[in-house]
Amino acid sequence: MRATTIHSPYDIRVEHVPDASVRQPGDAVVQVLRACVCGTDLWAYRGESARQPGQRLGHEFLGTVTDIGPEVTSLRPGDLVIAPLSWSDGSCVYCTEDLPSACPNGGIWGAVGSDGGQGEAVRVPYADSTLVQLPADAASDDRLLNALLTLADVLGTGYHAALSAGARPGASVAVVGDGAVGLCAVMAARMLGAENIVILGRHPARLELAQKFGATAAVTERGDAAVEAVRELTGGHGVHASIEAAGTAEARNTAIAATRPGGAVGWVGAPHGSPLDTAMLFIRSITLRGGIAPVRAHIPTLLPRILDGTIDPSPVFDGTVALDAIADAYQAMNTRTSLKVLITP
Repeated sequence: MRATTIHSPYDIRVEHVPDASVRQPGDAVVQVLRACVCGTDLWAYRGESARQPGQRLGHEFLGTVTDIGPEVTSLRPGDLVIAPLSWSDGSCVYCTEDLPSACPNGGIWGAVGSDGGQGEAVRVPYADSTLVQLPADAASDDRLLNALLTLADVLGTGYHAALSAGARPGASVAVVGDGAVGLCAVMAARMLGAENIVILGRHPARLELAQKFGATAAVTERGDAAVEAVRELTGGHGVHASIEAAGTAEARNTAIAATRPGGAVGWVGAPHGSPLDTAMLFIRSITLRGGIAPVRAHIPTLLPRILDGTIDPSPVFDGTVALDAIADAYQAMNTRTSLKVLITP
């Protein structure tokens, strides 16, 4: 089968690799119908996160089950399914506490030795606990499929950020980062009842989409100027909840500084840059929560809202390429000419 591999910075290839197959009794094989490139994939693309030559890429995909192991009970070949960004066994202490991202038997697609989502098919360990079945008729609805694909990562991560930050009815929220996760965090904060939602970013098309998703104001400044702008919008106090969705030290510091005393920061941007300065957190009694989102635990909450039309995150995808042209997708996202690119077989 064909799959995306990385060999060095900026060297993305589609190569023939061994076919995905059932190896353990609880495995399933999923033929990929939709995948995409994530902002965190770009860290590897730019050489800022280490990868082995030939390592697979991609942790967001949905598709059709083509084979199952003898111990799989909830799925059948032909089922349409969504895979969260990580697999998990569903039975460990962390899974039972709704933290499957910490499952000791789990892992993330594209890790060494595993299939990546940016390929023709994926072997899925612990299929019963990892995969979520989708309505069969969604396969013929491109917009709905695109919306459902966000459940693999960006919508679940944005929702986790909003929850971690304490977004709630009447709260003010600042979202630092206008990528797909940040935009989905705006949508999630609105869904949770936040009243005033400020998006911090610099790209007009993304800020316009943030407004459609529920943002009430936009701040285009950075650093101290951005913090001052957020405080001016909140009577000088800062927001109740900040979301850090970019992963840089500057974004993290901005999120903390924009938060009012007693507030909280939802930190979901994959961290890069200088170490965390805890002094401001301590002095201003700010809580920091977040980390790798337990996306599988959030799908039961978010899936019905997509299916009934309450939310539609599909506009975060602004480009589509075939698998063989995936290098173009990475280049487009790296140069910020695309927000998030869909990959089709």
